[in-house]
Amino acid sequence: MSIVIESNKVLKELKTQMDGEVFTDDLMKALYATDASVYRKLPLAVAYPKTVEDLKLLIHFAHSNATSLIPRTAGTSLAGQCVGEGIVVDVSKHFTKIIRVDEKAKTVTLQPGVVRDELNNYLKPFGLFFGPNTSTSNRCMIGGMVGNNSSGTTSIQYGVTRDKVLKMKTLLSDGSEATFENVSKAEFFEKAKLTSLEGAIYQSIYRELHKEDVQRRIIDNFPKPEIHRRNTGYAIDELLKNDVFSESTEAFNMCKLLSGSEGTLAFTTEITLQLDALPPKESMMVAAHFSSIESCLQSVEMTMKHNLFTCEMMDKTILDCTKQNKTQAENRTFIIDDPKAILMCEVRADSFESVQKQTELLLKDIQESGLSYAFPVLIGQEIEKAVELRKAGLGLLGNMIGDKKSAACIEDTAVALPDLANYINEFTQLMKGHKQEAIYYAHAGAGELHLRPILNLKKSEDVVMFRQITTDVAHLVKKYRGSMSGEHGDGIVRGEFIPLMIGEENYQLLKRVKKAFDPQDIFNPGKIVDAYPMDENLRYQPDRTEPEIETLLDFSASLGILREAEKCNGSGDCRKLPEFGGSMCPSYRATRNEKDTTRARANALREFLTNSEKANKFDHKELKEVFDLCLSCKACASECPSSVDVASLKAEFQYQYQKANGVSLRTKMFAYNNTLNGYSSTLPRMTNFFFKNKLTSSIIKNTFGIASERSLPLVSNRSLDRYIQKIKEQPVENKYIRTVYFFNDEFTNHLDTPIGQDAIELLTGLNYDIKFVSHSESGRSFISKGLLEQAKKMANRNVAIFKDLITAETPLIGIEPSAILTFTDEYPRLADDRAAAQNIAKHTLLIDEFIQQEITLGHIKVSQFTKEAKTIKFHGHCHQKALRNQLSSFTILNFPENYTATIIPSGCCGMAGSFGYEKEHYEVSMQVGEQTLFPAVRKAPESAIISANGTSCRHQILDGTQREALHPVTILRRALL
Repeated sequence: MSIVIESNKVLKELKTQMDGEVFTDDLMKALYATDASVYRKLPLAVAYPKTVEDLKLLIHFAHSNATSLIPRTAGTSLAGQCVGEGIVVDVSKHFTKIIRVDEKAKTVTLQPGVVRDELNNYLKPFGLFFGPNTSTSNRCMIGGMVGNNSSGTTSIQYGVTRDKVLKMKTLLSDGSEATFENVSKAEFFEKAKLTSLEGAIYQSIYRELHKEDVQRRIIDNFPKPEIHRRNTGYAIDELLKNDVFSESTEAFNMCKLLSGSEGTLAFTTEITLQLDALPPKESMMVAAHFSSIESCLQSVEMTMKHNLFTCEMMDKTILDCTKQNKTQAENRTFIIDDPKAILMCEVRADSFESVQKQTELLLKDIQESGLSYAFPVLIGQEIEKAVELRKAGLGLLGNMIGDKKSAACIEDTAVALPDLANYINEFTQLMKGHKQEAIYYAHAGAGELHLRPILNLKKSEDVVMFRQITTDVAHLVKKYRGSMSGEHGDGIVRGEFIPLMIGEENYQLLKRVKKAFDPQDIFNPGKIVDAYPMDENLRYQPDRTEPEIETLLDFSASLGILREAEKCNGSGDCRKLPEFGGSMCPSYRATRNEKDTTRARANALREFLTNSEKANKFDHKELKEVFDLCLSCKACASECPSSVDVASLKAEFQYQYQKANGVSLRTKMFAYNNTLNGYSSTLPRMTNFFFKNKLTSSIIKNTFGIASERSLPLVSNRSLDRYIQKIKEQPVENKYIRTVYFFNDEFTNHLDTPIGQDAIELLTGLNYDIKFVSHSESGRSFISKGLLEQAKKMANRNVAIFKDLITAETPLIGIEPSAILTFTDEYPRLADDRAAAQNIAKHTLLIDEFIQQEITLGHIKVSQFTKEAKTIKFHGHCHQKALRNQLSSFTILNFPENYTATIIPSGCCGMAGSFGYEKEHYEVSMQVGEQTLFPAVRKAPESAIISANGTSCRHQILDGTQREALHPVTILRRALL
């Protein structure tokens, strides 16, 4: 479709007419130019409609200006469904209401922007759930699931989305409203008499499908009906199964056609779904291990004779990827040796005895087959961990270093179960012919395998192979009458193969169906019919000259900063909501704007570093805008399956941007806060008076752009350095357990001196020899504000000081996570002496970790602590969660005999160093705190101790809840006998 708009004038008029928002800036267009596929198309604009009236305005606008509308929810589509040249219409922000639940009928009515797992959490008290599932279920939305006819791990028990859609309220291409639901034969023909577009649609459907020879042609050429995962083209084969077109007693429902139509036929505003009772509560999973893909797939038909609830396969490539991801490495405990494939078979029942019996029967068949070499049985949280491991699979594939990536083109094929083994044998031979070892990632029980070749789509020869492999596999799938698109949709990547898959005459019928619904082709053109070529409009220009980008931080582990950004494949894990745990991404959780996701930051950086013609490719205000709300929590480094470290990307961006645009006074103040605190600590009472006094503090805040609502941190009466000098003068007579080096970080030194004293007294009281050396500050403030040259100097100094001191026997320990963990995270990428920095990093510990290790070694005894009972609620620092884990803090807080500590399941506190002080960020900072942390603290009884090991976290808790939080070492020091 040609776009005839020559200026933004008409778009500006549209903005004034809508309650929602319309964006035409380069940043937003760049962010919505891609989804989770390999495609890139710059849209004309991006819209966030608020109301149905907004959608009608957009439809009218598209008609009047010869453009198109591309519906979008979470943007996790793998086939390019969400990219196009028209207006991307994102309903994920405002169309998010669950309207009503009918317990008796087991139905729910909702808007398309409701997250699938969010829906099921809401439904749980009713004893109901929505069965279809996806690996993206904690961020994908019902509208997208209907558009793709998603299915996921549960389809073998609960069917696919199409099976569950009862009713859809839609806007047709002329802006008229139409509701599609079950209609009787008589009602169907009454609908066909209407003089509206809705009436014309019913007339066209009857005209196209009522002839017997047409029906036979459809049945003979569409995928086998026993393949329940089939999304090839429009589901006209499903429209035949009713009393209008057959002897069936089933009512006609146009929702069968709209499900899987990828937003090309109508714009959905409301959906009614059929629900199921919650699955049986008891479950067991047999994780059968195999030495070959072939033996694994040969087992599928046998295992499916049991009443499985899931039957999923992971291959060695996926399993190996999980080793490098911190979060997923913790979920690998059930893996034995080095399997080529694992088949995850889950059974469920209402009683433990019943599920155990089913598992025994399943195990018996697996053992007797002789195909599997190990078959551990998982229960409870072990199942949850295995499921999370599998869910992370597609995202983990983006973690492959370099330009070769797993290409989503043939990853959605499905065949009938009896054909599965033969199909895979032929597929394997086909791939060998292309010198490919494909990745096997499968909903094996449904006959669907997510098969992926490894290609470098930056090279034209691999783009040719991209098409050739897809074409060859399409012919193979056709041979078995399978579905080329099982659950991910046709989109761009498979759309042009539909004529091959269903026959030319049937394809022409699909085109007439599209024409009946959408005569002007305004809804998501280039998908399903008249599809864009599958090897054009790729995210990367083939045979481009790779941009050379010098950075101060070392990104060589990813082969440069651009490839670090390119690791983001768009899977959208950063859009998960607080109720699903983790910390990523706090800013998106606060604003619900795509611009504030980890994905947006990586995509924007990739876009500008690739396409900018400036000498300094970082010098773009758009990049400043997209990184503005990044809290540098580092959650993405561990929670993103592709491990895209956006905190490091932000630090480098700030450094490069400030080289061209200068450094603000406020930035310098925060970066040099240790120096300023050092001056302030010479007159602590006067400093604290100015900071606490309403008049003087408001002057300070106004001068430096600090939020008026935020309290200022008070300096300690004396620095920890002065305290250390005093105790170093005291005679030492003890025979110590072991020696540690103490890092006196800049925050503890001047702001949290009592905590430093507690740490020293605790370790001394436990009989440890503490060594103190003069050293530089960590450089954390400089890193967070992008002053990397200064941070590099700090790193070089500290590495030189500690390189001959720190060993496994004499580790370096620190109190403040953000400071001490610079030694393990940034120093190996900043310091000139990388080898020394890496060695120090190996032996650097949070004080919580050190105490935990000593407890495990038996060096610290329970008898050394009080028997008094205490209840503790602990909030962990983001860097601890991302780069280590909270188990150390949990363990030491529970160590005294009658201490009961629990971890608050909070993400980022929202303070994030200077972020929460800054006037323009204060509101978001507090919104982040309100997500989980503040409510949990307020709910805790007054007698409970609130604990947090981050200085920013403690400050945020105090400002947000008026509760004082104690560092774990303070709690233990007070418990010490």
